[in-house]
Amino acid sequence: MTATSRSETAVLDQGCVVVSVGGQTVALFDDDGVVRAVDNRCPHMGFPLHRGSVCDGILTCHRHHARFDLASGGTLDQWADDVPAFPVEIRDGEVFVDVALQRDERAHRRRRLRDGLERNISLVIAKSAIALTPEDTDAVFEAGLEFGVRASADGWGQGLTILTALRNLLPLLEPDERAHALHHGLAAVASDCDGMPPRHPVAPLPSQVRDADTVERWFRRCVEVRDAEGAERAIASAVRGGEAPGRVAAMLYAAATDHRYLTTGHVLDFTTKSLEALDHAGWAHAEVVLGSLARLYAEADRAEESNQWRSPVDLVAILDEAFALMPEALAGPRQRWTPPDGLTELLLGDEPRAIAAALLDALRAGAAPADVAAEVTYAAAMRIARFPVTNEFTDWDTALHTFTFANAVEQGLLRTGSAELVRGVFDAAMSVFLDRFLNTPPARLPNGDGEGGGRDRLFELLDRQQQVDAAGSLTAGWLDDGGDAPAVISALVTALLREDRNFHTIQMIEAAVRQHGSMPPERGRLVLIAGARYLAAHAPTARAQTQTYRIAWRLNRGETLFE
Repeated sequence: MTATSRSETAVLDQGCVVVSVGGQTVALFDDDGVVRAVDNRCPHMGFPLHRGSVCDGILTCHRHHARFDLASGGTLDQWADDVPAFPVEIRDGEVFVDVALQRDERAHRRRRLRDGLERNISLVIAKSAIALTPEDTDAVFEAGLEFGVRASADGWGQGLTILTALRNLLPLLEPDERAHALHHGLAAVASDCDGMPPRHPVAPLPSQVRDADTVERWFRRCVEVRDAEGAERAIASAVRGGEAPGRVAAMLYAAATDHRYLTTGHVLDFTTKSLEALDHAGWAHAEVVLGSLARLYAEADRAEESNQWRSPVDLVAILDEAFALMPEALAGPRQRWTPPDGLTELLLGDEPRAIAAALLDALRAGAAPADVAAEVTYAAAMRIARFPVTNEFTDWDTALHTFTFANAVEQGLLRTGSAELVRGVFDAAMSVFLDRFLNTPPARLPNGDGEGGGRDRLFELLDRQQQVDAAGSLTAGWLDDGGDAPAVISALVTALLREDRNFHTIQMIEAAVRQHGSMPPERGRLVLIAGARYLAAHAPTARAQTQTYRIAWRLNRGETLFE
């Protein structure tokens, strides 16, 4: 206990006295004749609590009217927080206060993170992410993942995909930016789940005696007839039955490619992201995480039911013919393969039958399916790099869907080598074909003539609208002038975090960064140009979410916001 040098009488007479105790600013209040001590900073936004008022044992902050029990410090308003309350002793009329922390701060922040997720309170989420990162980064991510797959009956969605994409990007960020990325992802999950009925996971079959091939047949049959609960039980049974992660992933990818380009590619992309989430959180979460995908599979839009995949060219018929030949094309050994000259131009052309034939020829030549997928992904990135701003704004998303789908197929093939998933390579190529009108006429690529610049110049451009070509030119010039790619990537990711969350923009930057890491330098250069152009097309936003994060960050530093 530390003396405050204030008498009990003075506190009771004045109603409130502010003192410094052991470097801590404490407000002493008269609570119906009892002296109470609390931290003088309102835990919500830092306003001095001594400027508030007390009635019937409740202290009300006069800035946002958050209410606190003076005895315990507990708040009646979950968007605020509990204010630290300190034990008080009166000795010979003098007040003594123990300012030692009375609670387990880490446990408190974990609980508050859960409160923020459950109530969709962005500021509470930000405070917890800042306080817990970096020591508890994995725990923070797992909390968001576990909450998201259970708190919405819709199952896996955009919020969890954002959270996982940003978790993938964390190593590229400075330590003080990592909490910012997690805040974006966690808040996206909370927003997705806000007001939704919870999801009640389906249990596995009582006995795990069926072999993996049988469970997979059941799973795919349930998806075929749009039976979400049956599909989920099959997934849960495969996981609980001890099937290897790669085998379970192959089962999912088979169903995701039994039909064409499900829900503009989102089903396969979400599947890949759920598996990446498990890479971070651990396979112990697989049953509930992967089970959350079942509804997406069963309710997905199937591209073969859409007009553009059937007319004026029946792309589905071309694909069916190619799929019939695929076992023969894959029968030989895989070996080193060099893409033939002109393959990218062919993929970007207007002859879908020739495109399918070229992909089959690549497989016959011994190309690894993931290598063929990489060629298609590069062509999809080219669509974005050469996207002219004369197109309608919404068409950015059309090109984006093809690119992220192709990337997801490639990542899935690297993970599993699934023969069924190779169908996704052909689907992606047909989507690249359908997007050809987006490059009519094609935007000019910077070719050694970029204006150059750096991080600050990029941020300056992104503070203004309609800087698509300028951002692409700056990125090209920065790289061509000897700017190292990691610095460019770091700048793009940091710029992404400045903006309000946009699902597709986050998808774009995360996929571009991943692709850059596996491409030759010239191709990597192009995919970063594509990412910069897409980001510039969607900037600046109001940046309200970053404002919330900045408030939490300043509060964590002890800054005075109200002055």
